[in-house]
Amino acid sequence: MDALKFVVLDEEDLEVTSTHLQDAVLKVSDVLWRPREKRFVAVLNRFDWEGAQGANPEYRRRRAALRFERVLSCKCRQINPAQKDEVLNLLAVEFSETEAPSGVVTLTFSGGATLRLDVECLEAELADLGPSWTTVTCPCHAEVEQPARRANRT
Repeated sequence: MDALKFVVLDEEDLEVTSTHLQDAVLKVSDVLWRPREKRFVAVLNRFDWEGAQGANPEYRRRRAALRFERVLSCKCRQINPAQKDEVLNLLAVEFSETEAPSGVVTLTFSGGATLRLDVECLEAELADLGPSWTTVTCPCHAEVEQPARRANRT
């Protein structure tokens, strides 16, 4: 598992970063919002999806930091900042432009929890912080069944 370091300046960069962060886990205490510095930082344990593929999969995680600059506000839904030990499972990081170049970054977690960052522009970095370690489980998602289509009756 090679160490990652990405600079995020557009939506395409963020999509790549989001892919690498799918199923990363973190505690509420690992989220830091610095309003005076206009900075948001989250330290996570990201899952190595590349190493989990193939004939001999190896499940590994690595500590990483996700940092956003030029953050005007940070809002949370279904996350209690007082519950510092609550574990969050990150599903996706997305950007929606409002008035170019500003927009909203949304971090979506399992169970419906979200963090919403209003940003002046998209400026972020993902960087691995140390060595990886093995883990015994691979994250899995229940498949959502689609309702059966009804045959047209005439």
